Amino acid sequence: MPRFPIVFGDESIEIDLPGGTECLAMSGPAPIARPKDAIMEALRNPIGASDLASLVRRKMESVADPGVAIVISDNTRPVPYAGESGILAPVVDLLVSAGVHPECITIIVATGTHRKLSGQELGEMLDPSVLARPVRIVCHDCRDESNLVPLGTTSRGTRVLINRLYLEADIKILTGLVESHFMAGASGGRKAVCPGLVGEESTYVFHGPEFLSSPNARDLVLDGNPCHEEALEVAKMAGADFIVNVTLSHEFQITGVFAGDLVAAHEEAVKRLREYVAIPIDREYDIVVTHAGFVGINHYQAAKAGVVAIPALKRGGYLVMVARNTDQDPVGGPLYRTVLHLLTLNGPEPFMRLIKSPEWRFIPEQWQVQMWSKVFERIPMNHFIYCAPHITARDAAILPGRDGNLLLSPERRYSRSLADVASMVRLAVDEALCDCGRRGVTPSIAFLRDGPYGIPVPRGSGH
Repeated sequence: MPRFPIVFGDESIEIDLPGGTECLAMSGPAPIARPKDAIMEALRNPIGASDLASLVRRKMESVADPGVAIVISDNTRPVPYAGESGILAPVVDLLVSAGVHPECITIIVATGTHRKLSGQELGEMLDPSVLARPVRIVCHDCRDESNLVPLGTTSRGTRVLINRLYLEADIKILTGLVESHFMAGASGGRKAVCPGLVGEESTYVFHGPEFLSSPNARDLVLDGNPCHEEALEVAKMAGADFIVNVTLSHEFQITGVFAGDLVAAHEEAVKRLREYVAIPIDREYDIVVTHAGFVGINHYQAAKAGVVAIPALKRGGYLVMVARNTDQDPVGGPLYRTVLHLLTLNGPEPFMRLIKSPEWRFIPEQWQVQMWSKVFERIPMNHFIYCAPHITARDAAILPGRDGNLLLSPERRYSRSLADVASMVRLAVDEALCDCGRRGVTPSIAFLRDGPYGIPVPRGSGH
């Protein structure tokens, strides 16, 4: 029986799958041999913009001590902010060498609607050389009205509220990772501002049911994608002087550094991304096994892997997902839990009618539940088996689909050990195979090696 690896950042496991399983994997982009040199080269020779040092000098002609806001991602994204591949320390060092006082630099964590990071979590994310400087580090709070400034309304009707510290900065720099995104097409670039730095109210249209129902609100699609277009419009309203984005391999090594103009540098990164994350497929499969990867620290984030798998799934097929939900809350926030339970109780079609009805009051984080509903429009809810040893029995009761822990002997359930995942997956696949046999189906099986990062794309679809 063939064995397949699953990587979760610094942890990995192997699972056994039946012979004949097809491993669907993105191509292996070569990592940059000297990432530190590549980062400095990108800062000195950016795409569509002046280099960062020149930008600072020009600003200092009118502002003696310019304030700088550097926007970073939170820990749900594996952005390299520390070590030899770290993109933050070179930016800070260059700013200081260009004459910016470290006390005038504010690093803002673009949490969006996510929770605030702890000091320990920030310490684990950021390079010690940055932490040793007297820079200010703050987490955006989308509900803190005292630190939100109204900017006006977008062409689609979003009332924009933006982080005050960011808006008031003389120099605005965005950093982040460009990977495929199941709503906005690709992450990075403008998403550091929207939804990263906007007020909670501003997410209601951006993440609303109408936007997300668009067939173009999906992985690797920018043209005609309302989520991308809205985020870009908001970012332009708020302003961004410079971005520093990276692409990564599935082993989290830098494959490209894209610095410069908000639009031009990001588009170049997405172009590079498409070259290796798209996985051309010629058919759909009866059983698909996938995993939530590094990003799947909770069930909320694991939705990305579910939606990515849809093009590979036959209607009525089976989806088996492995998830390492090690966040403080392995499911998600209380609002997410509430709306998710509605999906579990009602199913996808009644759920969508509910959130689209005029009487429905928008609930933050309903967007991620809507994305889960797309999975269950493809397959019956009981054909989804969620293999997550870090959740609890009580948590599992509100999750859609079936709890992989219940396939194990009672003493091994909810063990918080990845060692039990291989058994869950084997038993889940065996159940799916038996069901296919009862129906007279000779099943096809696919393993999505890269989880949410590799995107199955039907050959000839144009994406």
